[in-house]
Amino acid sequence: MTPEQAIREAQEQKLRPVYLLVGDERHLESSVVQALRAAATAGGIPGLNEDQIQAHDSDVDTALSAARTLPMMAKRRFVLVRGLEHWEAREGSESKALAPLDRLLEYAQNPAPSTTMVLLGGGLDKRRKLVTSARKDGWLVSCEVLSRADLPHYIERAARERGNALAPGVADLIAELSGPELGPVTDALERCCLYAGKGQPVTEDVVGECVVRLRTKTVWELVGAVSRRDPGAALTALDEVYDPQDRGLRLLGVLAWSARQLLRFESALSEGLSPNDAAVRAGAPPFKARELADQVKRIARVDLERWLETLAELDYALKGGSRRPAKSVLEHGILKLCRSSEGRAGAGAATR
Repeated sequence: MTPEQAIREAQEQKLRPVYLLVGDERHLESSVVQALRAAATAGGIPGLNEDQIQAHDSDVDTALSAARTLPMMAKRRFVLVRGLEHWEAREGSESKALAPLDRLLEYAQNPAPSTTMVLLGGGLDKRRKLVTSARKDGWLVSCEVLSRADLPHYIERAARERGNALAPGVADLIAELSGPELGPVTDALERCCLYAGKGQPVTEDVVGECVVRLRTKTVWELVGAVSRRDPGAALTALDEVYDPQDRGLRLLGVLAWSARQLLRFESALSEGLSPNDAAVRAGAPPFKARELADQVKRIARVDLERWLETLAELDYALKGGSRRPAKSVLEHGILKLCRSSEGRAGAGAATR
């Protein structure tokens, strides 16, 4: 099941006796655990019917004993076991005793009806019988890291749940600036929604105030200067938006987002869509259609694709791949972006 389905079960008090959570997305894992704990312990004395067990310093008997204990002055107990990978049988083990994970599976097939047991196995081998059985029987919760393509959909859904709409392209912008981990993404979205106000739309300007600390309008001026092959204007715009505190990494994220938006717009136009419809397809508001159309007229598709390659090189350089000062790396990268595709040869040293 998905994390959303597990949380819905908790909210509806339709708790299963055992849940196995696998995957590396800690924010999703934490959200599911929080919801299951709240549902299982509702109406009871806080802490009285709750056990948290670390597999690396406890054995499986401790967990099973806690799960089989009757609740006191409450309907249910909650047992959380972290780090199941520590109980994975070592290869070559000659012990004839039933392995800890097999004993957990044996318990899951005949669980205590008054206990909700949550097993955290982010690092478990997915071929383990415990995992395959949990998947088959419906008590496996997959907390996998979202792909970059799925991240904007998650952000849009989370914004709706907070009562805020997102302006076109904003979900993709937040994903670019704060992803891929959901913890920073959720924090960024919450700050934007609080700043915008209940029921108000989250716009690019709000993201500029709350997340990136630069005006997206100025970034588009930078993109426009690059598209005009105007290095003087491009470097002037860079001076206005460069933030030494993050070494320009967030600016780089906005530039990559802008380049992808232009590519999507150009692709939509080539399919025969009107500029307004192409803007919507690209994740931009219709009023930006003329600006986007002017830019793609000046930039060949091969240059847009080269922009993304150059921005990836800059990202590597800013994260330790170059000994140059960060702003110098960006300046050389911006100059490289200003060159036409015909001048690509010999331009590879911009970030070294």
